[in-house]
Amino acid sequence: MGLTRQYLRYAPAALFGLVGSAKGRAAFVPLRGEWGRCVAVPACEHVFIWDTRKGEKVLILKGLKQEVSCLCPSPDGLHLAVGYEDGSIRIFSLLSAEANITFNGHKAAVTALQYDHLGGRLVSGSKDTDVIVWDVINESGLYRLRGHKDAVTQVLFLKEKNLLVTSGKDTLVKWWDLDTQHCFKTLVGHRTEVWGMALISEEKRLITGSADSELRVWDITYIQEVKDLDEPESKKSKGSSPEAEENTEDDETLELDEHPEERLVKCSKVGSIMREGRDRVVTLATDQTGKILACHGTDAVLEVFSVLSEEEIQKKLEKKMKKAKKKAKQNSEEEPETSVELSLQEEIQRITNIRASSKIKSFDLILSPKGELKIVLLLQNNIIELYNLNLSAQVPQAVRASKITIGGHRSDVRTLAFSSDNIAILSAAAESVKIWNRSTLQCIRTMDCEYALCSLFVPGDRHVIVGTKTGKLQLYDLASGSLLETLNAHDGAVWSVALSPDQRGFVTGGADKCVKFWEFELVKDESSVQKRLSMKHVRVLQLDEDVLCVRYSPNQKLLAVSLLDCTVKIFYTDTLKFFLSLYGHKLPVLCMDISYDGTLIATGSADRNVKIWGLDFGDCHRSLFAHDDSVMYLQFVAKSHLFFTAGKDSKIKQWDADKFEHIQTLEGHHQEVWCLALSPNGDYVVSASHDKSLRLWERTREPLILEEEREMQREAEYEESVAKEEQPVVAGETQGETGLAGRKTIETIKAAERIMEAIELYREEMGKLKEHQAICKAAGKEVPFPVNPILRAYGNITPSAYVLEVFKKVKSSELEESLLVLPFSYVPDLLRLFNEYIHLGSEVELLCRALLFLLKVHFGQITSNQMLVTVIENLKKTTISRVSEARDVLGFNMAGLQYLKREIEAKDEVTFFADATDRFEEKKRKRKKKEKMVLAVL
Repeated sequence: MGLTRQYLRYAPAALFGLVGSAKGRAAFVPLRGEWGRCVAVPACEHVFIWDTRKGEKVLILKGLKQEVSCLCPSPDGLHLAVGYEDGSIRIFSLLSAEANITFNGHKAAVTALQYDHLGGRLVSGSKDTDVIVWDVINESGLYRLRGHKDAVTQVLFLKEKNLLVTSGKDTLVKWWDLDTQHCFKTLVGHRTEVWGMALISEEKRLITGSADSELRVWDITYIQEVKDLDEPESKKSKGSSPEAEENTEDDETLELDEHPEERLVKCSKVGSIMREGRDRVVTLATDQTGKILACHGTDAVLEVFSVLSEEEIQKKLEKKMKKAKKKAKQNSEEEPETSVELSLQEEIQRITNIRASSKIKSFDLILSPKGELKIVLLLQNNIIELYNLNLSAQVPQAVRASKITIGGHRSDVRTLAFSSDNIAILSAAAESVKIWNRSTLQCIRTMDCEYALCSLFVPGDRHVIVGTKTGKLQLYDLASGSLLETLNAHDGAVWSVALSPDQRGFVTGGADKCVKFWEFELVKDESSVQKRLSMKHVRVLQLDEDVLCVRYSPNQKLLAVSLLDCTVKIFYTDTLKFFLSLYGHKLPVLCMDISYDGTLIATGSADRNVKIWGLDFGDCHRSLFAHDDSVMYLQFVAKSHLFFTAGKDSKIKQWDADKFEHIQTLEGHHQEVWCLALSPNGDYVVSASHDKSLRLWERTREPLILEEEREMQREAEYEESVAKEEQPVVAGETQGETGLAGRKTIETIKAAERIMEAIELYREEMGKLKEHQAICKAAGKEVPFPVNPILRAYGNITPSAYVLEVFKKVKSSELEESLLVLPFSYVPDLLRLFNEYIHLGSEVELLCRALLFLLKVHFGQITSNQMLVTVIENLKKTTISRVSEARDVLGFNMAGLQYLKREIEAKDEVTFFADATDRFEEKKRKRKKKEKMVLAVL
């Protein structure tokens, strides 16, 4: 057997050039102890936390593969919940930057996340139309709420009541009672999708934003009904008129339950606030106090409103009453007194409009104790802007405090280049050229340019040339960062530029059907004594079609030109005579490259194929179906016949041009990859995508074996298919409003398999033990019992203790789904072991949770099994006694803590566990006042 060829693996090294992704939302986080300074933004699969004051990246919360779709900080500011495109939710600690908890419940992207006011529960809404409530402390799912017919857009907890409000693209706003887990009310007053919601005025008002310029305002009233049966009946009789039934948009009242003692929630439409924007609401939110409301559409304007408190409303009403009385006195005729009311526009007042530098994608706002409003905007063009708004001013004006831009381009990067020493990377977009240091990933130069399409480093790495969409060649000096020269090279776009192998010049191809040859020369400027670099046009090759790509052969004898007619023409460089025509592609060739020895040319086309040709006779060696969309870029690795391709399918692939094999796929980008560049030594690959990110890939020393790579690919495909399978059905449970929170994943299947293996080991060991006891009895002496190596590894524990160890290692969020996958044949043994564990008093809470779930799922089979009757009876006794013991301990501890709290409060005369910031601010104000008085006296 011959030796297999060894390849080296390319691994992701870094993501840079990105400030924040347009998906998801920006959120203030208190990273350095103060709110309003650090902001968390989604960045492809990661979350970046920026210090807005310094403009620095302080923390990276690293994701896996899927793109971030939603963010929500916890009320205490210690954690950040992150939702992803695949429906998973991870909760990161902002202290350690690690993901402690993972929830898998949704089948599609998470679109909304919200914590309750204590931070103990998290609710998530998704594109799969489901709403799931998660227990953060127990790290498990509580229940799934079904009811929406389209993607969920917003979810809100009500602090005072155990209620949840959700809105969706199905035009509905639903109210859920979390005690009974059912939808007791649906608002149907919207004609189009409900894109956002916010609760204001101490949760007595709900504001909804739709696809029009109206913000609808709804009054919420909670009525505690009297237990008398006659009263609700009379109310029902009053409200049963056909007029009341018709007016569903303005007033809807539905009972939580049929019992009259249950509360009623009345939600009636009060009116509308008109936005200035004519398009749909994208984000609608309030600050934590609920005093400020802000919203934006698909444009660059953020509209900020102030919500008056009850005290301010009373003051305004009193003023209005006084004015009305004065008017009444002035009028000689006596008129009956009319009741004075504030209009909705007076209660919710427009403060100002903030116009950002580009389209707003999301925002967050925070009101400081001093009354200053801080607003952070995440813009479409890769910028974060922070605005300060002084609300105490007579005419509040938003002032831009900071702007984070240096970390990336405003538009997609269309060309990349590596310097000859492998250290500098050039990236150019529609507005600027940036030079990056490869090792530190810092931007070291930014130079303004026109729309760039191609670029190269001039030999010596002191200058760069950029070809633009308008047909110009721009020459830049890197030391000063200045534009030295601009030449009108082509009448159309300059699509391609290639350096000549002798490094004395270069060639350009444009949309004007010309290939132009250029040489470097030193010219003397009138302003300076020293000579500077310039470009001289030498000759031109006129063709019949637009030129898309040009490449020199390494010996500079041949020039390959890709044309719009789907062919590649090869010419002799010296005489410009035609040599070969490579035809076979169905669509134009967008990229190509020639190997280091000049024997092969690889062409990538918009027809998704890559063809490998011989340069001696122009024969096609092989055609490879490379990508699922157009092949955008192709380049050979230095001194090898390996090459990389980049496609619009967001993938980068490595190929072997000798064996015609696909070696590796580099997955990381989430949208089209426009271009890539290989370092001259072949150790690094840098790529640019429509997701605004630049990614660096590094060649490792790890060998890559093709068979293993294919096997890993098959495993990944199997895992994906498992996730897409139908979810297991719980016996006796109908597909109603509620369901289990979790879903079947490869992790839950693996956890179930581990439990099954542990039970099988327990059965084997118990069987061996019985045999061993029989042998000892027959021999009449003790024979040493062979210990299982697995049990020895765990410290010579018993088989039953090993099962408990395995059970404890199942993630809390995956427990129910793992038990659901478990076949019933393992359940009797598990119940017997549960009885043993609970009797010993170990892990009572976990085991009771698992026990109750198993009883619920396998109720019919357990009750019909006579062998399990005694086991269930014993479990009944032990669980009740152990749970009551645990409750007693908890009660005692709670009472002890309450006693200690009262003791400390009495001793120090301070409010324990209260927020000290208010007192600190008060002291500060008093001290300043004192200092002013002292100064005045002096």
